[in-house]
Amino acid sequence: MVKERIHIKVFDAHLHIIDQGFPLIPNQGYLPDYFSCEDYQNRVKDLEVAGGAIVSGSFQGFDQTYLREALSKLGRKFVGVAQLPHDTSDDEILRLHQIGVRAIRFNVKRGGSENISRLDYFARRVHEMVGWHTELYIDSKQLPDVATTIRTLPAVSIDHLGLSKQGFKELLSLVEKGVRVKATGFGRIDFDPSEALIEIYSVHPDALMFGTDLPSTRAKRPYHSSDIDIVIDALGKEKAEKVLYKNAMKWYMAEK
Repeated sequence: MVKERIHIKVFDAHLHIIDQGFPLIPNQGYLPDYFSCEDYQNRVKDLEVAGGAIVSGSFQGFDQTYLREALSKLGRKFVGVAQLPHDTSDDEILRLHQIGVRAIRFNVKRGGSENISRLDYFARRVHEMVGWHTELYIDSKQLPDVATTIRTLPAVSIDHLGLSKQGFKELLSLVEKGVRVKATGFGRIDFDPSEALIEIYSVHPDALMFGTDLPSTRAKRPYHSSDIDIVIDALGKEKAEKVLYKNAMKWYMAEK
């Protein structure tokens, strides 16, 4: 018997667009399959997607041309998360803000982005200039190396529940300090997502932000619509609504 899903809106806090019209850079020998805006829309047509965040991947380096195109196609309900070098000009940051970019990303796990040594400087700079936050693709096992810096930054989120059970306690300590966590990539982690969702929510109800992680490049198990059921079953309808929609809407779409 197919379970009937509770009707609920989703703000997709983590998705990738991989358009064949724009350059890709092999990362650790890996190149992804293409996944266009049209592919994304077809893949989520069973959801009520009220917006989302297009996240730059390791294989896209510092290229912003694809992101400009994707934002223009998907519209104003979508924002961008860009990988930028720390010496990006003020004018370029302002231009990217105008087209909908709302965060920078440090890809500690895969590389292809600015070095983590620039985290403190660059995170503060873009937040002071345009109110952007900073996103980290980092394994929780590595968090102790940068936790002191992260705790002092104005606005940070961490991808994919931190990936590893081993560093989960460190992740929770950062959540206590206001760090947000992407409830994404359930097929990437080595622990039960339901238990993690409950623990993180209990520490900070505004912290969790759901995303499809489409097209789930390199994930052991790609996104499935049942991932939404995991959130609802773990937290219940009212709390799940914050995780699936409200928290990310406030984080990404509020005027800075």
